[in-house]
Amino acid sequence: MAPHILVVDDDADIRQMIAEYLGEFNLRVTVARDGQSMHKALSQNVVDLILLDLKLPDDDGMNIARDLRSRSGIPIIILTSRKDDVDRIMGLELGADDYLTKPFNPRELLARVRTVLRRTHSHPAPARAEGEAARGFRFPGWELDLRSRRLTSTAGDRVELTHTEFALLVVFLGAPQRILSREQLIELSHGYDDEVYDRSIDVQILRLRRKIETDPSRPELIKTERGEGYLFNAAVEAIT
Repeated sequence: MAPHILVVDDDADIRQMIAEYLGEFNLRVTVARDGQSMHKALSQNVVDLILLDLKLPDDDGMNIARDLRSRSGIPIIILTSRKDDVDRIMGLELGADDYLTKPFNPRELLARVRTVLRRTHSHPAPARAEGEAARGFRFPGWELDLRSRRLTSTAGDRVELTHTEFALLVVFLGAPQRILSREQLIELSHGYDDEVYDRSIDVQILRLRRKIETDPSRPELIKTERGEGYLFNAAVEAIT
């Protein structure tokens, strides 16, 4: 079945343009004009990606993005007429997968939608038990809920993860005890993104270590394999 895109924008012309253009490329599209109609659409359909305008009549798009990310792992691309870098950074920190400023070229929108869908489905498949898909993972000292993207320690403390940190952790948990090169980590956690470079992976892994390692200067979970990449050095249990 074709991927299902939910467009949330209060501009009827933009909703129609996106629906018609994406529909030409074998994408199913549902439209919503505000947060209320968005929630109704989500309750009635399985959605693969949300295109979310930041300026809506009934709620702030940032609040909606924050709420969506706390309850769901559905990929989000933010659409906005704002050009302030602060908005872009805030959106990405809240867990948005990409960001596009209006006015935009429909071809660029299509490319970004395809990229996000590709990298969403390119993560290693979660471990399975008795034929059931995992809803999360446990590893020494931690539990990760894939649906809510919540990382919780065994002591019950919740640790906030950025989208990139979450994506990297999912990749590691899907391939424990395997050496993953920087190129593999880039492809699996970010897709084909011209703004992502090898060294940015090193920085993100350093930040992730600071959140999950007992002593980040002497990591036990995420090991560096010199000249090869990184290895997640722990037993991983799938939660079904």
